Amino acid sequence: MKTKYFYWIAIATFIMGCSPKEDNSKVKLMTLDPGHFHAALIQKTSYKDIDTTVDVYAPEGSEVKDFLNKIEGYNSRSENPTNWTVKTHFSEDYLEKMIAEKPGNVMVVSGKNSKKIDYILAAVNAGLNVYADKPLVVNQQGFEKLKKVFKIAAEKNLLVYDIMTERFEVTTGLQKALSMQPEVFGMLLDGSPSEPSISKESIHHLSKIVSGKPLVRPAWFLDTNQQGEGIVDVTTHLVDLVQWEAFPGQIIDSSDIEIISSKRWTTSLAPDQFKNITGLDSYPEYLQKDVKSDTLNIYCNGEINYTIKGKHAKVSVIWNYKAPEGTGDTHQSSMRGSKSDLIIKQGEAENFKPTLYVTSKEEGDFESTLKQALESIQGDYPGVTADKVSDSQWKIVIPEILKIGHEAHFGQVTDNFLKYYKNRILPEWEVPNMITKYYTTKQAYKKAIN
Repeated sequence: MKTKYFYWIAIATFIMGCSPKEDNSKVKLMTLDPGHFHAALIQKTSYKDIDTTVDVYAPEGSEVKDFLNKIEGYNSRSENPTNWTVKTHFSEDYLEKMIAEKPGNVMVVSGKNSKKIDYILAAVNAGLNVYADKPLVVNQQGFEKLKKVFKIAAEKNLLVYDIMTERFEVTTGLQKALSMQPEVFGMLLDGSPSEPSISKESIHHLSKIVSGKPLVRPAWFLDTNQQGEGIVDVTTHLVDLVQWEAFPGQIIDSSDIEIISSKRWTTSLAPDQFKNITGLDSYPEYLQKDVKSDTLNIYCNGEINYTIKGKHAKVSVIWNYKAPEGTGDTHQSSMRGSKSDLIIKQGEAENFKPTLYVTSKEEGDFESTLKQALESIQGDYPGVTADKVSDSQWKIVIPEILKIGHEAHFGQVTDNFLKYYKNRILPEWEVPNMITKYYTTKQAYKKAIN
């Protein structure tokens, strides 16, 4: 009898030992106060390493309703539907409830920029990883908190990662890839304030279509006290790209940055334009400070001229009310090398689609050199070729399958984050470069207002 008993114990132990163990690498998201549509775009894609149940902590209102409607739209679409289950936790003390309950291990935050750093600090103090829309900070006080965040995250082995979608725009990726081909590009020139070695300009629009529907923006998006000015908001992407392209894989310190000049200016909205964007008939009280003669004036534009490790750089962001018919947000960029210039244009000649050109400064058979360089990167950019435009210029021809669009970039960034999460480590340059990135925008803002 005793022998039989131990036999069954042994069998049970064997079976338990063969049972699959809990996958501790699985991400479970908690979305906090999703006031910006970027929070929903993270869930436009399905991921095998993310639990399909997402907990949302937020105050009740139109913003979280819009978020939930977008998720429902992704779940119910006919092509590649997602299968998210959303658990809502509505309250005014949503942050405290999330911290107390902690049903997940990664906090997603995309909303009011003025509140973001306090959310992030609370999350890491509670032992949570953070996946956040840019910018993480919009002022100097926030920047000091950010440095504290990264210190705590390092001590607790947590990831804090900002969502840099523009690294995945295909022409930008190719510009970087070709700049790392010395036979084609040579070396990045030092440049000057009038002719920077690397420059980035992006034009955005307050009225736009997202996931096939007109975007309704919350009125606070137009309040620089809550959203931050353009020079500390969208320029985050551009400063990031300068670092990422010009100094790939290198650690950049704040001492490597010198702000030469910076400026800021406003975009004006008439009452009917404001209503079209927000759905509101009148300006809220917190916007009255920016209203003159019934017109709303927003400091959402900015330009920074600076040096980074001795190389001259220029970034600028411009916000207009609405894009011309058939167009959208646009991006212009140039990298000036000793052997060629790599230029991204997105004007009328390009049918308002980002297009990369290579302009040679070399004599001889540059075309063969360029084709060899393109062949060497086919693993990352399959099917990319070059068409000759003139004796010194070539247009890079990109297969349509690689042109996936801004919304899809959120899925690519998330896949990248998942790889880092699995290994519980970021590349050694990511955190110091994030700190330097936000140092750059804060110093530029300080110089602009003075």
